[in-house]
Amino acid sequence: MSTLTVTAPAKVNLYLAVGDAGPDGYHRVDTIMQAIALSDVLTVRAADELRVECRPDVGVPAEENIVHRAACAFAGELGRDPDVSIEVEKHIPAAAGLGGGSSDAAATLVALSRLWGVDPDDPVVRRVAASLGADVPFFLTGGTALFAGKGDELVRVVPTPVLDIAVVKVSASVSAAAAYRAIDESRSSGTARRIAPPGQDAMLQACERNDADAVARALFNDMTDSSVGLAAEIADALAWVRGSDGVLGAEMAGSGSAVFAICDSAETAKKVAGQARERGWWACSTRSVGHGVEVGFDDGRQ
Repeated sequence: MSTLTVTAPAKVNLYLAVGDAGPDGYHRVDTIMQAIALSDVLTVRAADELRVECRPDVGVPAEENIVHRAACAFAGELGRDPDVSIEVEKHIPAAAGLGGGSSDAAATLVALSRLWGVDPDDPVVRRVAASLGADVPFFLTGGTALFAGKGDELVRVVPTPVLDIAVVKVSASVSAAAAYRAIDESRSSGTARRIAPPGQDAMLQACERNDADAVARALFNDMTDSSVGLAAEIADALAWVRGSDGVLGAEMAGSGSAVFAICDSAETAKKVAGQARERGWWACSTRSVGHGVEVGFDDGRQ
């Protein structure tokens, strides 16, 4: 019986512009997502029934865990039982805007495709991914990519720039749903500080040139102000990171509450992360990667 080990990378949003909610309640999102080396690790094997275990425990009932939902949804599409055991070793903080749950879901779909003899590029895989969450399809391929629509429509794959990154998560957590509600409330009340999105061109060109300085200058996140309203500590972390030596630029990750800094070297990223931990925040140093979830077998096959 094969055992698959799957790495599920986190992501940051190099560019994130959010439109107003449409009649269906969803927002138009234009985003350039970047996969990073910080990853969860899933171990997947055949079993007599579906079992999902997270270490450490994330405090969510098994049937509500997105990994459990991904396995059930995919099995349902294939007309079979989700008879697998999935162990999730968590390294990506939850409710941080880093996409950990979405990446775990994508990793589950890819692993089950391999176990059940389904081509990972089969449209059913992407269809199930999109049904689980807007970010899930990105992690099927990862790297650097421009998405639109609800954030789930791939527009183009972008060359992956080489980036040394420090990630810092404050003690507060922010759910994506709460962040979008905060945007809607501030815009409807007229209290939002509306900044016109600068457009994607500067970031796309910076990535194509592999220019870390230009990437840092082009960072943009439409959700920062609203999420800061939910967790003021995000503003403190951003201000501190931006003022740290060797940081080229910094922004909030997704809907928060993590922030990330593009640094001038891997050594700087490690230093910033270490200093952030001394301040009582969760932090790590990492780098950009040009892939999404990756699967290996217990015998070393890929």
